[in-house]
Amino acid sequence: MTIQQGIFYIFSFLTVLSASMVILSKNSVRALLFLVLTFVSMAGLWMLLESEFLSITLVLVYVGAVMVLFLFVVMMLDVELASVHEGFTRYLPLGFCIAVLIVVGLVYAVGPKNFGLESVPIPAPHPVDFSNIERLGIILYTRFIYPFELAGVLLLSAIISAISLTFRQRRENNKAPDPHSQVKALKEERLRLVKMETRK
Repeated sequence: MTIQQGIFYIFSFLTVLSASMVILSKNSVRALLFLVLTFVSMAGLWMLLESEFLSITLVLVYVGAVMVLFLFVVMMLDVELASVHEGFTRYLPLGFCIAVLIVVGLVYAVGPKNFGLESVPIPAPHPVDFSNIERLGIILYTRFIYPFELAGVLLLSAIISAISLTFRQRRENNKAPDPHSQVKALKEERLRLVKMETRK
């Protein structure tokens, strides 16, 4: 067994173990932490496949941004574990059947028959100065320039739509404070001093 195969088996074992603990963990925060470990181990597997860009993107985007947001939301919410596990035993047979169907579908789709060494041979190793990110950039900005620009326009329109929905006109029954009127407020308009006689 080579060093690369040993690292592959270690990351694969960590991926399967942490993904199983995401499902089996009763605490939501621990499940999210196990999901972070799953993403990190998957990034290691992608690094072994010489996909540095996908590996770095998985760590930066999902682990660094999305999972931090999920962890913040889960820790802010007061989730009652009793209500979550209330109908667990009743739906256990249905969940087991769905899990078996998913596993059978995965084996049929990505099994050794379709993705074995006979169908997909091992790619030739690249030289040391090979840059996966440079090749990806060249392909994106030459062959797939129009789909890439179209995706950028769609994301830009989504950002503009979100901003326009945020800064829409205030409704009459809206009780949110108006920052413009708060800035223009004067002390004489908001404060009134009243002189009263003292009482024993």
